[in-house]
Amino acid sequence: MKPTLLVLAAGMGSRYGGLKQMDPMGPNGESVLDYSVYDAIRAGFKRVVFIIREDFADNFKANIGDKFSQKIEIEYCYQDLNDLPEGFSLPEGRVKPWGTTHAILAARNLIDSHFAVINADDFYGKDSFQQIISYFNKPESNNPEKESYCMVGYKLSNTLSDHGDVNRGVCQGTNGFLNNIEEHTEILEEADAICRGNNLAGERVEISPSALVSMNFWGFSASLMTHLASQFETFLAEHGNEMKSECYIPTVVDDLIKSEQAECYILETSSSWFGVTYPQDKDACVASIQQLVDAGEYPAKLWE
Repeated sequence: MKPTLLVLAAGMGSRYGGLKQMDPMGPNGESVLDYSVYDAIRAGFKRVVFIIREDFADNFKANIGDKFSQKIEIEYCYQDLNDLPEGFSLPEGRVKPWGTTHAILAARNLIDSHFAVINADDFYGKDSFQQIISYFNKPESNNPEKESYCMVGYKLSNTLSDHGDVNRGVCQGTNGFLNNIEEHTEILEEADAICRGNNLAGERVEISPSALVSMNFWGFSASLMTHLASQFETFLAEHGNEMKSECYIPTVVDDLIKSEQAECYILETSSSWFGVTYPQDKDACVASIQQLVDAGEYPAKLWE
């Protein structure tokens, strides 16, 4: 087995005001993504595939990929708004990406074994990557009729920003298995100190700060790509003419669980998550990384 790390790095950083996946955060100019790749290598990943946009490909390769190209196998693929199934076309005027399902499908021709998915701008921590690799090394599910996936979960309260709203997949589970997950947008603690977000129906609902949420750290088998392609085509038939509709990975996983085509383990981790959504989040992210360096979790110069 050659486990692959699939990195969603094509985001435009509209709320951050730039390409945060390449923004220096570490003491020697390292990005958050540098630490994820470092953790992936020491956990046992052998290959990383970056999903990026072609318009910043040269910059990304020079400033990110080239730093560790001698330490792990690297490949690139491009997320393109026009990469759509036969019979569908891009609505005139649409500039917003189609969502994480479409992003992962950009790598469909490069995935033939187990793979993990992460966001390029989230810090997941060493233990999270070790948990995913341990899952990959376990025997297949006892239920041969179901696909077997996993996800790393975090408490919602530990993933909020002090500077604006965030999007999260809110989870419910039993006995270590995911029962339900629904993407919620514009989550924040409001003036009455209650945390709320918009569900997929557009309703503003209360969400417990202790709720488990997905930060898009998933472990999948290669066969997921077939399900993604089918679900994305259904999504386009229903919402393809909308200017801002998105097809989210949590929605696809939720559908596969409820149709009893898949089961999804919830992995417990001792790692702390942190990330950047807004420019004001950067200082806290830089400080958190420095604390880990000072504690000896990472070398000050990551790639030396």
